[in-house]
Amino acid sequence: MIGIDVGGANLKVVDDKGVYIHYCPLFSGAPLVSLLSGLRTGQDTPAAVVMSGEIADCFESKAEGIAFIVHAVKEVFPRAIFYGTDAAFHTVAGPELAAANWLASADYLRTSFPDAVLVDMGSTTTDIIPLSSFPDLQGLTDLMRLRKGYLVYNGMLRTSVPALLRITVIDGVPTPVSTEYFANSADAHLVLGHIRADQYSCDTPDRKEKTKTASMRRLARVVCADLEEIGEAGARQIAKQFWDVQRALVCDKVQKVMVAAGATDVVTAGIGSSLFAQELGGIDLSEELGDATDALPAFSVREVALRK
Repeated sequence: MIGIDVGGANLKVVDDKGVYIHYCPLFSGAPLVSLLSGLRTGQDTPAAVVMSGEIADCFESKAEGIAFIVHAVKEVFPRAIFYGTDAAFHTVAGPELAAANWLASADYLRTSFPDAVLVDMGSTTTDIIPLSSFPDLQGLTDLMRLRKGYLVYNGMLRTSVPALLRITVIDGVPTPVSTEYFANSADAHLVLGHIRADQYSCDTPDRKEKTKTASMRRLARVVCADLEEIGEAGARQIAKQFWDVQRALVCDKVQKVMVAAGATDVVTAGIGSSLFAQELGGIDLSEELGDATDALPAFSVREVALRK
């Protein structure tokens, strides 16, 4: 049995041998079938699948995206089963398959951490999931989760800097930022040392190097400057202020969800797991699951399928 999570930007797979994360931007026509074919260990390999890539803007509707993903997966893994927001497995495309990856994680963790809120920050989004009442989570769409504060649309890698930071202070001077896609959250986190260069797994905004110097150049462009104009210290100030806003936003949402759910603990996962475990005093799942924490829905849907 393998676990597969088909996102809009990343394909994540977990099997007995390890964890595999491939940059697979569906919105840019990434070859999903080819990538899946490279993972196949045999035509009869069973696969448990979740998805969130159905919302990619290359599809006219979620229904079209779901159908595309189901067809692509079943072309490679005919025995694939798909986990839905009804907490059940399905063999054909249906609306309940849309964005059920977070629920698979909750399904796997709910018995081990019944009084906790899961904070799973990935490349693009952050899931904030109260694990105390699993039936209340079933059937929630991403629209509903946005309204409840269970989905925060910013992540460790792909979030545009001006999506969160509208004005920055450089050497004491308040400076508005450009709304162009000059730099992303990966640039800020690489400069601050929160991620390594090899964890910068998405495309850079300028399609250039994934180094701290290159990231500082991109951050300087956010205020319409060359790096020489504001210096490395100025670029670091932009990165730090972006992180301050991002951290405050996520932590505030977590606290509100915890109060509403009566939760007493926090568990963290995703590429931001260790960072937010420190910020929130939570349990870092990477200490237990290792690399699988960066692909928690793929790991979880496999475990839930094996359990059932």
